[in-house]
Amino acid sequence: MRARSTLFTLFAEFLWPEGRAPVALLVRWMRALGFSEPAVRAAVSRSAARGWLIREPGRGAIYRLAPRVRWQVERVRERLYQPPPPWDHKLRLLLYHVPENRRNDRDRFRKELALLGFGTPYPGVWVNPSPRLEAARELVAYYGLERYVELFLAERHSFGPLDRLLAASYDLEAARRANRGFLEQAWALPEDPEAAFAELVRLVHARRKLLFADPGLPEELLPADWPGRMVQTVFLGTREELRERAAPFLSALPV
Repeated sequence: MRARSTLFTLFAEFLWPEGRAPVALLVRWMRALGFSEPAVRAAVSRSAARGWLIREPGRGAIYRLAPRVRWQVERVRERLYQPPPPWDHKLRLLLYHVPENRRNDRDRFRKELALLGFGTPYPGVWVNPSPRLEAARELVAYYGLERYVELFLAERHSFGPLDRLLAASYDLEAARRANRGFLEQAWALPEDPEAAFAELVRLVHARRKLLFADPGLPEELLPADWPGRMVQTVFLGTREELRERAAPFLSALPV
């Protein structure tokens, strides 16, 4: 795990909804994960320089999530912890043509579309059967791409056989392999609170990374043997057990 990515996991799992923490607390937590204090402080500083974290005024070194990153954390938490709503038998369709001089924005935009569960069957076309259209609108507005993007609902029959569309839009075999890889990991349940905390962070971090591989399709569209169902069961059960064991470490004040 890299330091800045681990910071995101800590804020998403342990510092929500406040979204703020003193550096001393981050140092203590990340020391348990094998990061040195200079490495943690450097990661915090770089995150602040990129606009991901904002230092609060005052003598204490306290940082909070920038509004944009807070939005990202909320989207991640929705997919991690909330069951997907029933499918309404409609597709969310996004069409875009972003010019080459906006290529950097375009590439980041596409990556975040994937996090929202969008897949692309053709260049410039993204679809998503999950009801995340409003989040996509917010994403378009953030990147200032309103001139280049159209968003609307579409009936499923407008695109022919749905299974073919999903197969063209998503790499479902790669998602299946990623889910199986998660299930093959042996998650420890240590009695020591600090060790339980470290294992909990690794668990949540691995599950968060899986969101980029698995689009989180509605239950009705998943095959009967889809391993993502077991992934969520294992994740939530293991997380609950590890949080209980890690509680004394999490409640202790930083030193």
